Amino acid sequence: MTRTAEKIDDLVREDSSMADALETIREEADRNGGEVNWADVNDDLSSGQWGRLIEKGVLVDGDEGFEIADREAYDEALDGDGDSSSYGADVDIDAEESQWSQWDKLAGVGSLLLMFGYWIESVRDTVGETLNLALGPLDTAMPFYAVILSVALLTGLYSTLLQANLMNPEIMGKYQERMKAMQEKQKDVRERKKEAEERGASEAELERIDNELEEAREEQMEAMAENLGMFKEQLRPMVWIMLFTIPLFLWMYWKIHGVGVEGTVVMPIAGETSWNSGLLGPMPAWIVWYFLCSMGFTQLLRKSLNIDMTPS
Repeated sequence: MTRTAEKIDDLVREDSSMADALETIREEADRNGGEVNWADVNDDLSSGQWGRLIEKGVLVDGDEGFEIADREAYDEALDGDGDSSSYGADVDIDAEESQWSQWDKLAGVGSLLLMFGYWIESVRDTVGETLNLALGPLDTAMPFYAVILSVALLTGLYSTLLQANLMNPEIMGKYQERMKAMQEKQKDVRERKKEAEERGASEAELERIDNELEEAREEQMEAMAENLGMFKEQLRPMVWIMLFTIPLFLWMYWKIHGVGVEGTVVMPIAGETSWNSGLLGPMPAWIVWYFLCSMGFTQLLRKSLNIDMTPS
């Protein structure tokens, strides 16, 4: 929606007879090679209407008279092809696309149950001993910092693939587009109210604009309530990532706090430190090292696999 179309829509809402005046100007401009003069249309337009068109910038100075500022937008506004009052209302969002499958719900429940392993020692030991059957040989062959680096590479890989396959950037973009459209609508109504107050509009017109502003606010509140689908879309890959990542965390926790890991690690800025010593407040060094590796690998994998999660 161009600015010219918005202005024309505002003028027609303020004065319904302006639609005929605009049509007259278009016909006269077509007859005169794109330009129009007051003398050519004064029988069909009032001086107030002519002045409003110039004041709004719908008509601008031409070579010998006035010309339409944006003819394409002007035609769309009059012919109804560019309804400037829609403000993204035609954004089609299918709520069914954001529905979780039965497997998604089971993954969510599984993730919640595994989280208790951080506080329940028996769960932590069971998960740690089970995963150690697969990760034990890796731990034996490599120093522990390289083991955490390998785990970070693995989690970064499946996290990237899960987000790419389970999250739909197009749906996310639609939700954002609708909210942006609602905000633009409120902004435009406020601008019209300000312009109306400055020119001394009637109480009836100001009341009508206030009603439009209230409707725009109600529409935005309804849209925000419906945006639960966007939250569900973001959370869907997260539950699968947690389902696979929490056991790996429990294994590292079990390895360091239960079995015990010898040696130290040299961390950026902090220097040499033990794996279990606090590095960022209460956060131990092994978690900081994991997050540093995971974030780096995730960015590299997204670049190398050409995966863009930006809403489209």
